Amino acid sequence: MAVQSSPKLITIDRHINEEQDLHPEATGEFTFLLHDFTFAIRLIEREIRRAGLTDILGLTENMNVHGEAVRKLDQFAYEVIYRAMDHNGNLCVMACEESEDLMKIPERYPKGKYVLVFDPLDGSSNIDVNITLGTIFGFYKRLDPTLRTDGTEEDVLQPGRKLVAAGYVLYGSSTVMVYTTGHGVNVFTYDPTVGEFLLTKRHLKMPKWNNQYSVNEGYYYKWDSKFQKYIDFIKTPSPDKKRPYSLRYVGTAVADVHRVLHYGGIFMYPADKSHPNGKLRLIYEANPLSFVIEQAGGKATNGEIDILDIVPTSIHQRTPLFIGSEDNVNELMEFLNS
Repeated sequence: MAVQSSPKLITIDRHINEEQDLHPEATGEFTFLLHDFTFAIRLIEREIRRAGLTDILGLTENMNVHGEAVRKLDQFAYEVIYRAMDHNGNLCVMACEESEDLMKIPERYPKGKYVLVFDPLDGSSNIDVNITLGTIFGFYKRLDPTLRTDGTEEDVLQPGRKLVAAGYVLYGSSTVMVYTTGHGVNVFTYDPTVGEFLLTKRHLKMPKWNNQYSVNEGYYYKWDSKFQKYIDFIKTPSPDKKRPYSLRYVGTAVADVHRVLHYGGIFMYPADKSHPNGKLRLIYEANPLSFVIEQAGGKATNGEIDILDIVPTSIHQRTPLFIGSEDNVNELMEFLNS
């Protein structure tokens, strides 16, 4: 991977301020948004690290809009992000996996020109067994930035190309925040001894190809025959030793995409007979992850068009996702288009 490591200690707050200085027209509103968001992430990180010692593992009695049982850490992460972001005066509306409807800003607080979409805790099935989790997020400008009223569904239903910033947080052996404002991908690692995210990789670029793939092969017999042929192909030994590919699969999308971002390869969550429209959510999962990958030199598609070009029609719209190194995605598309 092509990475420029940071030669000096730069906190995420300092980095955000330095990026603001590159834009003379900046008002500081977006900078305040990111400050508040990283504060929420610190609180979530703290609870995840203490999850086995506090009563925050297991399920609540609630179901989310997708019919999935809500885990206690899911609920905690959702509430922390909402409470950290609802009062700063820079957001007009939020949307996320755990809320069926738009998450409005309380009447007593001013409304701003930005929209936040997020998945508070990706990888819920891994929570109770101490496997990698993540948070996914994206920011848009509302359609009319001069308004100071409640945001609308139309403000949320924007294609990924309109994102002004996106990224994810990975809670693994260390806590890592990866984000982009459309000018390259930067990676920050959390140092709990000082309570700061420090810049550890600047302008990360992913490899154009690698012989690693990530997919849940338990669904093989539910897949389209063209996709099955691609999987068979990459598992078949070749004379040049480039195949078979190696399978790497965690089951937390953030973790699988993070590995692809650094090492190259491809992560795939196709449609199947049980989920003909795919399973991942376009607005707050696929779009932010695709924005990061494209900024690092990769590609993301639903099998027909680029993920970021899809115009959403509903908040919780699902999509197939094929994301990773440029050459790997192009190779897959040859099979899907055959």
